[in-house]
Amino acid sequence: MSTFKAYRIDRQDKQITAAFQDMSIDQLTEGEVVIKVNWSGINYKDALAATGKGQILRRVPLNGGIDLAGTVESSADDRFTAGDSVLVCGCGLSETADGGYAEYARVCADCVVPLPAGMSERDAMGIGTAGFTAALAVMRMEQMDQNPDMGPVVVTGATGGVGSFAIDMLASKGYEVVAFTGKSEQYDYLRELGASDFIDRNSLEMSGRPLDRATWGGAVDSVGGETLAWLCSTVVPFGNIASIGLAGGYTLETTVMPFILRGVSLIGINSIEMPIEMRNRAWQRLGDDLRPRNIDRIVTREINFDQLPEAFDDYLSASVSGRTVVKIS
Repeated sequence: MSTFKAYRIDRQDKQITAAFQDMSIDQLTEGEVVIKVNWSGINYKDALAATGKGQILRRVPLNGGIDLAGTVESSADDRFTAGDSVLVCGCGLSETADGGYAEYARVCADCVVPLPAGMSERDAMGIGTAGFTAALAVMRMEQMDQNPDMGPVVVTGATGGVGSFAIDMLASKGYEVVAFTGKSEQYDYLRELGASDFIDRNSLEMSGRPLDRATWGGAVDSVGGETLAWLCSTVVPFGNIASIGLAGGYTLETTVMPFILRGVSLIGINSIEMPIEMRNRAWQRLGDDLRPRNIDRIVTREINFDQLPEAFDDYLSASVSGRTVVKIS
């Protein structure tokens, strides 16, 4: 193999450009493990990076794609050998290192995770960063003693990738799940995933009070801003809120009252950088008790590598429902 195909993102005259290019292994960013990439996926972050709508890349040029799954081609680290089935999610791919939109990738060994037993590479990319983030949220809440007896858990951004997986996982663990969304036409889909009730974000009036009626056992929030402040004021004593996104804004106007008077915990979820032990543990659970029951409902589209550039606009216009997997090779 002398050259291979990659979807490479660059900046020219202050404008982001992206196109297929031929590359060699030596041109990839440094790493101990060379992987033949078979599958990837599309995240909102990938669409922002490839179109220049968001400042995702910290250096250019880079291959896009924050997720990949495939087989080890070679490894300078003795934890991996040629032929191993592995995956990489986040870990700086398509930010500081070449990502998964290429037929080959070279990555840091501490970012590489063995494929869970019984999980296909395609399903691993169906789960991808979205499902991985949802699993981290559930795990961190469990570490803070979250349990179903505390009351219903609200999942905001419910129709998105993280939200869909969070609903599936929480429902499978016995939680009553309330889906927070502005897409009432998706209620049937969310009910199939495990949601038992709904909050219409378009009609909800948030009081803005520092403490409101304690209603929710906890929450997984991808919205931030006013919504996160409202959740802080309405979660029951010692409930937990996993904060995983800022679709509604990065500011948080609240007070310390929910935290010191009700013991509410606000937990930050970072799916990019973490100890390898935590990364491995999350994927082990994704192959076991947190394995999504409804992955075939959540993964709604499969495309070939050549179709990748045409898929990003659907993500930016929010017209996509469910996850897209990309067959690289």
